Amino acid sequence: MMSAARPPKTPRMRGSNAAGMREFNERTLLQAVRLHGPIPKADLARLTQLSTQTVGLIVERLLDEDLLQKGERLRGKVGQPSVPLSLNPNGAYGLGLQVGRRSLELLIADFAGQMRWNWRADYDHPDPAVVLPKMAEGLRAAQAQWGEQWSRVVGVGLAAPLGMHQWADVMGEQAAPALAKWAEVDLVQELRRHTPLPVAFAKDTSAACVAELFEGHGREVQNFLYMFVGTFVGGGLVLGGQMVHGPQGNAGAIGSLPMARVQAADTRPAQLLAVASGWQLERALHAGGRNADLGATTDIMAAEHADVVQPWLQQAASGLAMATVSATALMDLDAVVIDGSIHPKLLDALMAQTEHAVHAYRWEGLRRPALLRGRVGAHARALGGALLPLHAQYFPSQDVFLKT
Repeated sequence: MMSAARPPKTPRMRGSNAAGMREFNERTLLQAVRLHGPIPKADLARLTQLSTQTVGLIVERLLDEDLLQKGERLRGKVGQPSVPLSLNPNGAYGLGLQVGRRSLELLIADFAGQMRWNWRADYDHPDPAVVLPKMAEGLRAAQAQWGEQWSRVVGVGLAAPLGMHQWADVMGEQAAPALAKWAEVDLVQELRRHTPLPVAFAKDTSAACVAELFEGHGREVQNFLYMFVGTFVGGGLVLGGQMVHGPQGNAGAIGSLPMARVQAADTRPAQLLAVASGWQLERALHAGGRNADLGATTDIMAAEHADVVQPWLQQAASGLAMATVSATALMDLDAVVIDGSIHPKLLDALMAQTEHAVHAYRWEGLRRPALLRGRVGAHARALGGALLPLHAQYFPSQDVFLKT
């Protein structure tokens, strides 16, 4: 077993009693409730270092706006019974739109960060002529489903790959014509044509990392590399409890990590995405005359498919282990979190083989990070998208958006 992650320091959230800081103080208080609630007003004042009077005024406003809700009085302690406060799940909603290479998903998350509704469309290749109408169809379905509550949707978080047209050589000749069309498509502008809601953008695997940061291991682990195994493998980076994106938005872009040294001037080593992505498993299944979508079903672990699954697991785990060691040497990580859109049992097998492969490396001078299974799962990219507008409007989180 790998060493356990070091316990994180409790975040210090400090508000201000100065005039003109109302919005900042509200966001600070909401963040405190999100991280520590249900929590009484007196504890909120101590945690945020705001005065009791300021906390009282803010709480009343947030109760009036239905962003907070009261719990049952806590009795049996010294002094007056206290009333714990928590986020009202129905106070606001975020809409996440994930555009992938094999599917499109829309998801509505509530104010407490939980998925409340989702809609999905699948396709063989991400042809804009197919994807864009499906995007509009999904938006109509979301608004119809949510009815009067739609007025509480505060924005759309768009999660999509960067440079989708650049991966034709990986996805094959059949996908190339469809992928080439994306060079002329501004997906953010296309989305804005169909909704008046504010639109935020994040790279798809970075959006998944946002979901893990806010609703998964990020609540306890301050420094981790996030790996998401989907059609392509990708990731995100969290240091000091904050997303790190880099000047070009490519921090944590593990899919581009080389898997070997250059041996000759006319050769280029494979990248991680070429050995640890779901796409290779799909192609192997198809070549063997089997359903290429088996990787998302329980049947993928049947003994009859072991001849395809085991070689993929071995090469994918080897690649993820190499990425784990390399990243740890650079960033001194507490943990590496692995999640994906593959079936949970297949992910379990991948986690086990990756941990085994990590032990084959030399660790002198390094401390092994904990290898953790992600807590969000297949909906992580869409959920992360839905969380972006909620946190942008209501919480003082820094740097969760990535450059387009």
